[in-house]
Amino acid sequence: MFTGIIEQTGTLVGLTDRGGVRRITVEAPGVAARLREGDSLGVSGVCLTALEPNPTYFYADLAQETLDKTSLGALKPGARVNLELPTAAGSPLGGHIVQGHVDGTGVLTELDPVIPPDSPAFDNQTTDWTLQVKVPENLRKWMVPKGSVAIDGISLTIAGFDGEAISIAILPLTYWRTNLHTLSPGAPLNLEADVLVKMAWMERHSQKPEFDLTAEWLVANGF
Repeated sequence: MFTGIIEQTGTLVGLTDRGGVRRITVEAPGVAARLREGDSLGVSGVCLTALEPNPTYFYADLAQETLDKTSLGALKPGARVNLELPTAAGSPLGGHIVQGHVDGTGVLTELDPVIPPDSPAFDNQTTDWTLQVKVPENLRKWMVPKGSVAIDGISLTIAGFDGEAISIAILPLTYWRTNLHTLSPGAPLNLEADVLVKMAWMERHSQKPEFDLTAEWLVANGF
């Protein structure tokens, strides 16, 4: 489990097709040095298994399901990815419960500073930003204003939803610490709806959820 609090960004430096999977190479001094073979980590919101980690790099294999449902297969060398290690048992839940199971990809339609760039008060290091993401139709039922959503692994709060796109206020720290400052309109973004919202929706529509969220489950999973 993750909380959507990004620890650092890494750089995708290689992609290699290996039979039925695609292996990525990520340069990430810091996080890579803390990994062991087989550890899980979040890569732009996708839970992957670290392979052959060393102090500078780690590798991970992308199955066809991952290539089909996330943005990782479309990335090119040089792309920045958000990295998060799993939440340790007993740690504060700084963001929200993020599973690393991407529901689908949205499209970045707007990422603009709140203060216009031509204003004398504009400072791109300190201004807030407005992010707008077009959400696939099958995920829109889970987009709740003031609720949580993970976008490329970042725990964010939905400020508004017009029925097609969500808008989100981005603080300067989030903008510069994550990959957001490297993205342009049209970029695909991994979306994971809040599992609590999904379970509430399923209960309301008489659909059995994948599991029951209980106090025992939270304790067993380190929360």
